[in-house]
Amino acid sequence: MVVVAVLLLITRNVPAIQEFLNVTAVIPIQNIFSTGISQDMNLLYSPGAIFLVACLTTYLLHRMGRRQIASSWKVASGQLAGAAFALLCALPLVRIFINSGQGFNGAGLDSMPITLAEAAANAAGQGWPVLAPFIGALGAFVAGSNTVSNMMFSLFQFSTGEGIGASAPETVVALQAVGGAAGNMVAVHNVVAASATVGLLGREGDLIRKTIVPMTYYCLAAGSIGYMWIFGIGLNVGTIVFLVVVAALVLAAVRITTKTDMDNPELQLAKV
Repeated sequence: MVVVAVLLLITRNVPAIQEFLNVTAVIPIQNIFSTGISQDMNLLYSPGAIFLVACLTTYLLHRMGRRQIASSWKVASGQLAGAAFALLCALPLVRIFINSGQGFNGAGLDSMPITLAEAAANAAGQGWPVLAPFIGALGAFVAGSNTVSNMMFSLFQFSTGEGIGASAPETVVALQAVGGAAGNMVAVHNVVAASATVGLLGREGDLIRKTIVPMTYYCLAAGSIGYMWIFGIGLNVGTIVFLVVVAALVLAAVRITTKTDMDNPELQLAKV
């Protein structure tokens, strides 16, 4: 992790290195599937290149042999297989979702994120920041990835922030990212992987029913704080939701403490 952090800081903050990586080993892809969409693949500037260099550095630091290196690749490839397949299917859908605006359709219609943003702004009004994390969580639940969720809904969230009159629409995008992280608690892909790791295959539904509770607290807390950050503290939806969440957490803590005391008679005798 230290090697990855150092490489990221160097490649993202040193202008000369950043410029070199952005112009070297760049593969331009024009007019993908005759859609008019073009994309450059910056091989050296991509996060994958950072991880590859960090991986090679680790081999040298730990003086790993050929068998150890082969074993590490075998384990890593097995863990990445499911996620890679999901991303391979999800990323094209994300690109279609984003590049669906007037420049790509003959009807002159707005893109799907913009259309959704207008509907959300009209329906929820200024209360949208409270709901924004749940959109991120939904995206992570469906795609199994916070990254894909952010790619799919960030433009939608930003446009909704502008629609509700937020002075800093990027705050709503931040709530999207927080919600996406919370959604990883209930993402089917993650739950299945965790269940397989600890020998609980077949009980994924039980795990999701349990993890959806902290996910809900997480999203409500983030949404209420985001609302107060944008519109201020007062007699409003954000402040009320925040107080309810805090009260619920305190009540849950009291119940857990009480149950622990009841289940341990020795503790009760010690208090007496």
